[in-house]
Amino acid sequence: MEHPSCVVYLEHDGKVLLVDEKGKGPQVPTPNHLGPVSIRLPSIEEAEALGLKWTQKNQFHILGIEVIKAHPEVDWPEQWAWKDDCISDNAVHPIAREAIYRSIHRLVSKIMIINKEEKVLMGKVERGAFVGHWTLPGGYMDHDEHPSKGCVREALEEMGIVVETSDDAPVISQRIFSREGISFVSFTYIANWLGSDDEIKPKEGEIADYAWFSFDEAINVAVSSFDRAALMIL
Repeated sequence: MEHPSCVVYLEHDGKVLLVDEKGKGPQVPTPNHLGPVSIRLPSIEEAEALGLKWTQKNQFHILGIEVIKAHPEVDWPEQWAWKDDCISDNAVHPIAREAIYRSIHRLVSKIMIINKEEKVLMGKVERGAFVGHWTLPGGYMDHDEHPSKGCVREALEEMGIVVETSDDAPVISQRIFSREGISFVSFTYIANWLGSDDEIKPKEGEIADYAWFSFDEAINVAVSSFDRAALMIL
């Protein structure tokens, strides 16, 4: 199937515009269908020929194909494809499926553990994107996990301590970090902790060390923009 060098990924409330090889649409996938590739994202010209206008949100490349992520200026497009149905139909071009995969938020849950000296606990990371740097405890949320539970689990896994989140609302941040267009959303909670340092047991192979920082110090050493955003609110 010949593929345009530039396509537009139009999404509205979970619906995505797909077209056939001749640019005719909308086309709808069949979940769990096995068959030849026959539907894809439209080119700019094909989308315009359907009378569509849009507001561009992002732009990235997949295997040399330019993908423009945009919000269409239409009412809810009932006849378009559900993005979730596109993943399991082999008729949907891999570029479209990869674009949809990249559009899904990655959810992270973190926690600011504060001791009686009003200092915040941070760990020096041994793996991942921030090796050798200080971060708040936290990580990816499990698929069936509330963020307020995820950060408690991460504190136990990374630091070996049991904490309870306060009643304060979490600090919620969102950011796209890379050319791939992948969006991360972070929920950062607060926990007041009255335990002693001998209870803290950093996870071997993941956390090299731990330390307590004043909030100003923590902001200065933090490399994660999500950590800094949460620390600066307090």
